[in-house]
Amino acid sequence: MALFYRRGVPIGGVAIMLALLASMGGFIFGYDTGQISDILLMRDFLHRFATCQPGATIENATSQCAFNVWRSGLIVSLLSIGTLFGALFGAPTADLLGRRYAMVTECMLFIVGVIIQITSTNVWQQFAVGRLVSGLAVGALSAAVPMYQAETAPAMIRGALTATYQLFITFGIFVAYCISIGARDIDGAGSWRLVVGIGIIWPFILGTGMLFMPESPRWLASKGRYEEAHYSIARTHAVPSSEALTSPLTTRLISEIRSNLEHLARLREKPLNDSSDPEKSISSSSSIPHKQRSSLPSPLTSWLACFSPTSKTLYRTLLGMTLQSLQQLTGANYFFYYGATIFTSVGIQDSFVTQIILGAVNFGCTFGGLWVMEKFGRRTPLIIGGLWQSAWLFVFAAAGTAKDPHTDSNIGKLMIVSACLFILGYATTWGPCIWILIGETFPTRTRAKQGALATASNWLWNFLLAMFTPLIANDIEFAYGFVFAACNLAGAIVVYLFLYESAHLSLEAVDDMYNDPECRPWTSSRWVPVGYKDRMDLVEQRKAEEAEAGAEGGAGAGAEVGGAEGVGAGGGGKKGYYGFEGKEEGREEHEVGVGVGNGNGSEGRIEGVNGTPYTMAPKETV
Repeated sequence: MALFYRRGVPIGGVAIMLALLASMGGFIFGYDTGQISDILLMRDFLHRFATCQPGATIENATSQCAFNVWRSGLIVSLLSIGTLFGALFGAPTADLLGRRYAMVTECMLFIVGVIIQITSTNVWQQFAVGRLVSGLAVGALSAAVPMYQAETAPAMIRGALTATYQLFITFGIFVAYCISIGARDIDGAGSWRLVVGIGIIWPFILGTGMLFMPESPRWLASKGRYEEAHYSIARTHAVPSSEALTSPLTTRLISEIRSNLEHLARLREKPLNDSSDPEKSISSSSSIPHKQRSSLPSPLTSWLACFSPTSKTLYRTLLGMTLQSLQQLTGANYFFYYGATIFTSVGIQDSFVTQIILGAVNFGCTFGGLWVMEKFGRRTPLIIGGLWQSAWLFVFAAAGTAKDPHTDSNIGKLMIVSACLFILGYATTWGPCIWILIGETFPTRTRAKQGALATASNWLWNFLLAMFTPLIANDIEFAYGFVFAACNLAGAIVVYLFLYESAHLSLEAVDDMYNDPECRPWTSSRWVPVGYKDRMDLVEQRKAEEAEAGAEGGAGAGAEVGGAEGVGAGGGGKKGYYGFEGKEEGREEHEVGVGVGNGNGSEGRIEGVNGTPYTMAPKETV
């Protein structure tokens, strides 16, 4: 039974559970990010790993011991180095093992890193290496989780479910702050070892839970495991397992996925079979596993495919890498990594409390981000968010450079308010949206590796900022905020000029939109597949289609042969793939195509001239 219906599409409880559970990967990263800022100020940690004056004790460590900028930078940033390489290795791992088992493996690696950290005694390098190992796992998870969520979640709620990854990052940061403030007064090494050691709980939850979740249907289909893909989609849409292979909903989605995979195979100029008979070719391709019909590319070739100009693949790779880099350059982690130190600088007596305030604002506002992504799409929130964040960073930097916050408490308060309002904008726009785009912008064939390259760009800038922020802040102090303000402005411009609006489209339709030569980023919000007036019409038509399919699912008599007539979808072959008469969708170009359906008319697809799959580029209807 469906948990609820979203615009007429049934949504199962499993869809919600897999999104929340997979988002524990974000929680793991958020917790690891949030803890280090406070750990660097704990007395026992300072006494063990910092440079201390003669006669320093644990009691006076906060005044007699201090990290130099290079040591603190390395301790913080080695996590980011690990995530950089982890993201790159995470792509082939996710392609080889599948999305679920890749995440299970990465959780085990994270636990190893935590153990290395908590067994450190007096050698700071061991603690740093532990963060490096944990970073490998976090980076791999950051590539796998958004991809798994986007590939598995129902299209109608894909944005909100994928955004839970960012929500859990903020939740992890907030929980780390709360645990740190409770543990800071514990005597001895227990203060920081407790904070780090609790981190074992989160990968255990994720790794265990993923064993009970469905695999990505698109990964299964790419391996030729279409029957399992049917069952995976059925679980997320609350379709009974007995109907998984015949339900109009599952067969329609699988048909779309299959068509997209076959189209990508043709683009590689590797025909699916050698038959010259189009009808024989199409029907036989349905029964031959995908992995047996095309030779597997070499590892180098598969990575180079991400930089092919074909199908705007290079364009999307560079766009994803740029957006992920700009997310780091918003300046959010400037506050999360060094927040406790920053607010000590502005004269706040208890910087731990201020960190909790920032963490609470970040976490609470991200809930608003889930709504914003569903309501306003992707482009508009990112543009407005970039301008908003830039404005408040200008205020933050201007206030900090105009007067000394140590001597003027009002300036210190203004800086904290500015930081909170900046976080509000980030948490509702750039925080969640970039992770959504990583899951839905790239084509299926190269999605894992393009997502890995984009995520690696995020971690590269994460490392550079974590490593060099102490040095830069020592030099120019709060004027550093002007740099981030300018980067936010640049981000808004990049989004306007290059990002396509992908809200409410299936992943396959997003691919078609990027390849439509008449579509431009600033007009993309009006792009829809053939047969629809606008995005809202698309939503309403799908709603009506699902209702009609449910009513007519067992009544069809198969699809009629001939592309001009369309494809049967439970209605006797008169209705097209998206619920329209074939000719009414401008499909006369498919007059020599072949419509293929199963015995009860519940599945079919359009194949055009010479077997070329029908693509949903917007054209004039006739």
